[in-house]
Amino acid sequence: MTVRMRDLVGGAVGRLRYEPTAKRVRAEADGVVVALTDRALLVWEPRRVVPAYAVPREDLRGTLAPAPAPPPDVPAGTGFAVPDVTELRVLDPRVPFSVRSTPGEPVAVRVPGSDRVVEGFCPADPALAGYVVLDFGGCDAWYEEDEPLHGHPRDPFHRVDVRAGSRSVRVSAGGELLAASSRPRLVFETLLPVRWYLPAEDVVADLVPSETRTWCAYKGQAEYWSVRTGDGLVPDAVWSYRDPLPDAAGLRGLLCFFDERFDVAVDGVPRPRPVTPWS
Repeated sequence: MTVRMRDLVGGAVGRLRYEPTAKRVRAEADGVVVALTDRALLVWEPRRVVPAYAVPREDLRGTLAPAPAPPPDVPAGTGFAVPDVTELRVLDPRVPFSVRSTPGEPVAVRVPGSDRVVEGFCPADPALAGYVVLDFGGCDAWYEEDEPLHGHPRDPFHRVDVRAGSRSVRVSAGGELLAASSRPRLVFETLLPVRWYLPAEDVVADLVPSETRTWCAYKGQAEYWSVRTGDGLVPDAVWSYRDPLPDAAGLRGLLCFFDERFDVAVDGVPRPRPVTPWS
């Protein structure tokens, strides 16, 4: 019997998952190495859509101690709907590391020579015995070999493909034209909707600069604009990569609208608004 790959992947979101990596992994805080290992594991807690790094206890450079306080109770309804992937509410990187979705022991790793600590978690699963999952955001820098990581560890099963296209793309809000282009760059990203990146010259929307910045592990740092429409201001609705990472070099300076918040038509055919954590 055949199975659609999306269904296979989505069906595993509710499970505790892990994958070994051959990369040397290093974490630093306050300029001090907290962890250095050739035996790291990528770990996805149930409902988490991006992985965290787990490190053998003996490869930690800091002192390991019980967490100073119990983790907070998880509020009801935590997570975001992605109905095209799973019926579960997923936990994307905006959900704090302290939110647990599997049994285990929260711990703290004291940074050598400092009072600073990095949150950790020891899942109660035999396959992960002896490993500590570390809070990516609790460290100042992470490296795979000598290459820096941003945002979160890269998922080896996640692809980002950038393709030049000639489809006609129109973006509007309540009938008001915001952008029209026949030279988009299309981004095909695993388990996410297609994104349409457009040249700035093809955007006629009234854009208001935003202070918001986010990091994508695959594309780099994004800067944002809000869009002023006849119905009011739509905050942080357009983004761009001024200096993208090498895998997304073709997106430099292009603008992308959240399909979730505007009407997008491709070759004259309206596209349904996707439901994602950014809806």
